[in-house]
Order: sequence, then C-alpha cells, then structure tokens
Amino acid sequence: MPKIEADVTIPESPGGIAAETSLRAPRISPWKPRAGEERLAYVLLAPAVLLLASLIAYPFLTSLYMSLTDRRIAMPGRFVGLRNFSELLLEDEIFQQTLWNSGLYVVGAVGLKTVTGLAAALLLHGMTRGRPVFQALLMLPWVVPASLSVLAWWWMFDPMSSVINWVLMNLGIISRPIRWLSDPFWARSAIVITNVWRGLPFFALCFLAGLVSIPREFYEAAESDGAGPMASFWHITLPLLRPMLGIVILYSVVMTIADFEIVFLLTRGGPRNSTHLLGTLAYHVGLSGGRLGEAAAISLFIFPVLAVVAYFMLRAVRHGAEVS
Repeated sequence: MPKIEADVTIPESPGGIAAETSLRAPRISPWKPRAGEERLAYVLLAPAVLLLASLIAYPFLTSLYMSLTDRRIAMPGRFVGLRNFSELLLEDEIFQQTLWNSGLYVVGAVGLKTVTGLAAALLLHGMTRGRPVFQALLMLPWVVPASLSVLAWWWMFDPMSSVINWVLMNLGIISRPIRWLSDPFWARSAIVITNVWRGLPFFALCFLAGLVSIPREFYEAAESDGAGPMASFWHITLPLLRPMLGIVILYSVVMTIADFEIVFLLTRGGPRNSTHLLGTLAYHVGLSGGRLGEAAAISLFIFPVLAVVAYFMLRAVRHGAEVS
C-alpha cells in the first residue's frame, strides 16, 4: 500500500515565529486486522465455541466428577476420590486384561492397515488404466454403514454358516471349521480383520495422495543412476511419505483405541472378556452393571492416551507442513 504523506504549513504566529510541521499518516499493514474486524471475528466465532464447549467440555467434566464418586443408577453416590482408579489398576483383573486387549487391537489393526494400505496405494499408483474404477471399489467398505458391514462380518464368522470356513476347507487350508467368535485367539483376530477391512480405504487413499505428490523427476534421476524399484522405494518413496505416514497412523490410533461398534456387535467383549476394549467395558460396567462411577473412571483412562497421541499428531502435522 503506498505511503500517504501530508504536509501542513502553519502560518506565522503573532510573535513572528514560523512553525512548519510535516504530518505523516501511519503505515497500515494489509495483513493486520483492524480492531473492529477482530471484534467481529470473535462475535462470529462465539456461537461455535459455545456449542463445542457444551458438547465436549460439559460431558467431560461430568464424567470426571462422576469418576470420583461411587454413583450407581438411581443413586446419587458419595465422593470417594481416586478409589475407582486405584481399584481398577491394582485389583480389577478384567480391566487389566482390557488394557492388554486394547494394546493388541491397536497394534495389530493399525499395523495391518498401514501395510495393506500402502500396498494398495502402490498398486493403484502404478495403474495406467482403470484407476478410477478401482478407487471407487476401494471406497465401498468405507461408505457402507458400520453396523451393516459388521453384521455381514458376523454372518461370515458364524460357525454354522461361515463362508470363510467353507472357502478355507474347500481349498484344503483347514480340516475343521475355525471357531471365530468362541475362541479367544480367533475372536481377537476377527475384530482386527473387520477393523482392517473398514479402515483400509482411508489408508490407501491417503497414501495414494502422497504418492501422486512426489515429483516424477526423482524416480527418473534414480533410474538413470541405476537404482531399481526397491531402492527407489526405500530411498525416495518412503522418506517422502514419512509425514503422511505419521499423520495417518496417529489418526488411526485415536480412532482404533476409541472403537466400539465392531467389538460390541461381533463379540460383546467375549469370549471370557478376551475382546473387551475400554469403550465396551465402560458400557458393560455402567449400563449393564449399573456402576456409573466406575464406568466413568474406565472411560477416562483413554484420555491420557489420546492426549499423548494428539500431541504427536500435531507435531507430525507441523513437521509435514515444514517439509512441504
């Protein structure tokens, strides 16, 4: 913006002293909002902030207070401090097993989604024809409602009508049906498989977007230097995809550790509590058992984990922006 100058000459005073003052208008930056615009921005943002506060802060504070009481359904309860947390960590074997289940579930599901999603993205990126068709087909697990897709998997895992067992037995891979939902090991495998099927499209499409953004000249230069496909993958593709990998993996950890639908519809936490996650255990203790204070304490155990994951997610996003 051009600088505005105004020269004002003040006539001589009666005493004969002449005064000439040059008045310059202050330079206005186009990037700095004016005071009125800043106040207007706060006014326009206030309804959204209040709505988010009512939807997030109020339930969280209510759960925090309830976790410090022994409240039950139809009973107000009394303040017990951190007793619910100490009993869960030190005495409750089901809760301790649930923490172990949650760790296995997150590591298995996120790890498989990362590997299969990257493989699918590489296959799609290498296609010269039909890529839009395969991208649309890849989106199907994501667009189907979660309840319908999980119920379809429940039918496929059912020991009496399992199409998976039928295929495996006809191929000669197994000799007798697998008890998918009644054996602890296979029940854990079933919920991981279902989660991978649901989350694969998100991973594949995000990785595909990252692959498309890598300049083709890098691969041409590596090829001219004699580098093969594997060398190009390890030294070009993977390093340049690292920011995207970090963001997608951390986001998936948040969504996976807070998962509820898959376990609730497939196994209800069984058999023998081998598939309980924090969300399903809190539901079982709070609504089925009526112990609301203990259920609130269980649900709050996920908060420190999500806070740490959110911290690393923001760091990954910032690092990705700096790299870009």
